[in-house]
Amino acid sequence: MSGSMQKVSLEGERVVLVPYMKEHVPKYHAWMQDPAILQATASDPLTLHQEYEMQISWTQDPLKRTFIVLDKELVLGDFIHGQPYIEAMVGDVNIFMNDLDDPQIAEVEIMIAEHKSRGKGLARESVLLMMAFSVENFGIREFRAKIGETNEASVTLELSITESKSEELHQLISQIVTRS
Repeated sequence: MSGSMQKVSLEGERVVLVPYMKEHVPKYHAWMQDPAILQATASDPLTLHQEYEMQISWTQDPLKRTFIVLDKELVLGDFIHGQPYIEAMVGDVNIFMNDLDDPQIAEVEIMIAEHKSRGKGLARESVLLMMAFSVENFGIREFRAKIGETNEASVTLELSITESKSEELHQLISQIVTRS
């Protein structure tokens, strides 16, 4: 996993996925003070200092990938890779390759923290972009999502990347604008 891999943005129809930068941490930290978000993400509250340390660990751990989800409608001006666009930051999407028996299985997580950006299909598009990116770059063959039972807005999913699914994701990735 080269360092350059971490430094790409994925642009879809409604979202842009950008690397998690230190500039994002204060707003991310503010989201994680919300008890409902902590419960939905099964997270523990961290101090701002701990959140900065987490951001560094996310960018350095070869078994994790995270992107900040930008709502394209909220991006001011033209998108330029490498800018944080804090005003358009609405959530994050992660994968964990934490199955020690099978490095081609990844757990995928999505959070749309900003209420005004929910229900617009951003989570679905973000997960599909992340899956396409992961199949392409890490050879992932199966995705899992763990959903809290109280989260009625979501469903539990396990998806094996069959030939036809792989083809679908490759179609999708060919439409993604990757910036680095």
